[in-house]
Amino acid sequence: MQEFEELYKEYYPQVYKYILKLCQDEILAEEITQETFFKVLKSADSFKGQCKFSVWMCQIAKNTFYSYLKKNKRLADFPIETLTIENDENLESMAADRDMALKIHEILHFIEEPYREVFWMRTFGELSFAEIADIHKKSESWARVTYHRAKMKIKEELK
Repeated sequence: MQEFEELYKEYYPQVYKYILKLCQDEILAEEITQETFFKVLKSADSFKGQCKFSVWMCQIAKNTFYSYLKKNKRLADFPIETLTIENDENLESMAADRDMALKIHEILHFIEEPYREVFWMRTFGELSFAEIADIHKKSESWARVTYHRAKMKIKEELK
């Protein structure tokens, strides 16, 4: 249990900040962060070390947040702000109706890693390319290219 307390102290700020940027609600961010740590405690044995522990935790946090949105039928309320596609048409306007918002979220759910994670970190987590690169232990250029490719994958799926 001492180890869990140390993990909690070390990773709580990062997970909380990530969720707060996703939901823009301090109370909800606290709830989702607490639920995330509960899930981490229950499934710690499933961590295989294929990524940084913090990235694994943020993935659990993101999934917990989206499960909350789906359960509470708030998926269409979630802002899709910074994603633009090649012809400068903003996906936010395309997501104005509930069906299109759901389609975009479905596409994001099935995009493979690392594209999905980089996209989420940049778009919804509002992390800089430098921060994303640091988390993934890659270059800033890698983060930019990966984000761009993720946007192109979403654009292709929307056609």
